[in-house]
Amino acid sequence: MRTISKSLFVSFSVLSGVLLTGAAPASADDEPVPANDGTPDKDATATPGTTAAPTPTNELPTSQSDDDVQPEVASPGLPSGGIVRQAGVGGVIGYGRAGVLELGGGAGFTFASDYRQLSFSPMIGYFIADNFEGSAILAVSNIKAGDSSATLWSALLEPSYHVPVNRTLFGFLGVGFGASHVSGIGTGFALAPRVGGNFMVGRSGVLTPSISYQYTTIGSDMDPGEGTVVALTSAVRFNLGFTAMW
Repeated sequence: MRTISKSLFVSFSVLSGVLLTGAAPASADDEPVPANDGTPDKDATATPGTTAAPTPTNELPTSQSDDDVQPEVASPGLPSGGIVRQAGVGGVIGYGRAGVLELGGGAGFTFASDYRQLSFSPMIGYFIADNFEGSAILAVSNIKAGDSSATLWSALLEPSYHVPVNRTLFGFLGVGFGASHVSGIGTGFALAPRVGGNFMVGRSGVLTPSISYQYTTIGSDMDPGEGTVVALTSAVRFNLGFTAMW
């Protein structure tokens, strides 16, 4: 009887301790859980709130090299073959670049009381270098003053420099020099500075208005009162030309 009472008392005491503390009695199979010291677990995946491993700061990106070449630039040399083909809109070469060939001509006229002047000047030009052109111009001018008239023939070589304002407009300055001839009077030296503009028209056309002053040595020993001779040997001309690029 005492043994049973003693067992009941021990069981009641253990049950009372569990109810008061809220903890289950430890068993022999339970092992202590280690405390978390804040270091990441190598075998565990990353979870919010954990600290990532620091990134090394003493390592630089691996150096790399390639074989890219420098792009081509404009040069004073002539293109392969000497002459550019298909210059203008739709081509790869624009006006004023080395190798561009220009063919065409210009015309001018002046009318006044008892005075008339007509001129025609076919020309061929070639850009020796970027924006620098050499031209050959054959000019024919017929002048009538009062009852007298005469025709002046001129063959000129003209170097000129063309300054691009934009892709469709250039300004230029040139100086022509060569020989002039008037039938019945003789042949002399001719000098003709010229200034004007180049306007791109269509795919390969060039409209060229210009003003020039031509001086020749023909008739320098003649009477300056002869109006026709004076107009032939010293004259300001307004011309409008049209050429095509090739």
